[in-house]
Amino acid sequence: MTDPATDQDPAHQQDAPPVPTLYEWIGGTEALERLTEAFYARVRKDEMLAPLFRRMDDDHPQHVATFLGEVLGGPTHYTEQHGGYPHMVSRHRGRAIRPEQRARWVELMLMAMDEVGLPEDAEFRSAFVGYIEFGSRRAMANSQPGVGPGSRTTIKKWGWGEGVPGEE
Repeated sequence: MTDPATDQDPAHQQDAPPVPTLYEWIGGTEALERLTEAFYARVRKDEMLAPLFRRMDDDHPQHVATFLGEVLGGPTHYTEQHGGYPHMVSRHRGRAIRPEQRARWVELMLMAMDEVGLPEDAEFRSAFVGYIEFGSRRAMANSQPGVGPGSRTTIKKWGWGEGVPGEE
């Protein structure tokens, strides 16, 4: 008899290697640092996004790499070193990110993914782009005037499946 969720015989599932996290699949911290360095090099030159990041600290790409690593199932260094989700939200508050800026942010991230040679398999790209869409939309929502701190205190982990609709 097969398991309908996996289409596999349960006896063979025990022998299967563990599914890697997105963090492991992407290549860990080194790959994320390459990604964020390439991405923010593009952002600094971009007419639409450069104004949002004109006061960006030199270590901002590293902080974003650390945050993404935690989101994708890697070490919890962002939470330990920077205060986790509330800190990340505070960095976006009051910036009034517009929809076209959010879309451009996603576009530049996709370009940087290709530039640094992140995995090109459809499963990884679908999962990662799903997070980039989710995260950028949350950042835009949190950046609007009058939006106060939310109740979430932990960083949402993102894996191979979809996010839950309505979950912050």
